[in-house]
Amino acid sequence: MQLFLIRHPRPLLREGLCYGQLDVDAEDPLPIAERLGTLLPADIPVVASPLRRARGLAEALHRQPTFDRRLLEIHFGDWEGVAWKDIDRQLLDAWAADPLHFVAPGGESAAVLQARALDCVSSLGGDRVALVTHAGVIRALLGHWLRLPIDEWSLLPLAFGSVTLLEIEADAAQRGPRKEQRAGAGVLHYCNR
Repeated sequence: MQLFLIRHPRPLLREGLCYGQLDVDAEDPLPIAERLGTLLPADIPVVASPLRRARGLAEALHRQPTFDRRLLEIHFGDWEGVAWKDIDRQLLDAWAADPLHFVAPGGESAAVLQARALDCVSSLGGDRVALVTHAGVIRALLGHWLRLPIDEWSLLPLAFGSVTLLEIEADAAQRGPRKEQRAGAGVLHYCNR
C-alpha cells in the first residue's frame, strides 16, 4: 500500500503557541493543492483530519474526501493554546524524559497518538491513499513502519504543505498496531516534496 502522507498548510497563529488539536485556520490551500496534485495519482482517495487546517487542503485535493478523527494531531490537553514559554518547565522536562508515554495534563501520549493513527491505516483498503494530516501523525506512522525509536521519529523534519511517500506491505497495514510487525515493513520513497 502506498501512503501519501500530506502535512497541512502553515497554521495562522502566532509563533510559539502549543496548538495540537486546537482548531485554527491555515494558509490558502489552493496553491498547495495545485502543486501536490501533480505528485498524486489521479483519483486517489483522500482521508483527512477533520481540523480546519487539514480539512481545507483535503477539500482542495478531492471532491469528496473522508474525515477521520484518528488522524487528529496529538492532544495537548491543558497546554492547547498556551505559549510554550508559559508551560511549567518541570512538566516539559518530564515529557523530554519519556516522550513516548508522557501525557500533558488532560491530553494524550505519543503512544496513544501512534496507536490511533495505525488503527486508521489498518482500516483502509486499496493500493494507494492520501492522508492529509499533521506532523505528529506522519512522524508516528513513519516511525512505526521504518522501525525508528521515538527519539528519531519525533524529530523528523516535515514541511507544511509537503507530501511524503511511504510504501508498506498490505498485510502489515492490516495487522494493525498491536500485532507484531516485521522489520522492514515500510519503504520511504521520498520526504517533503
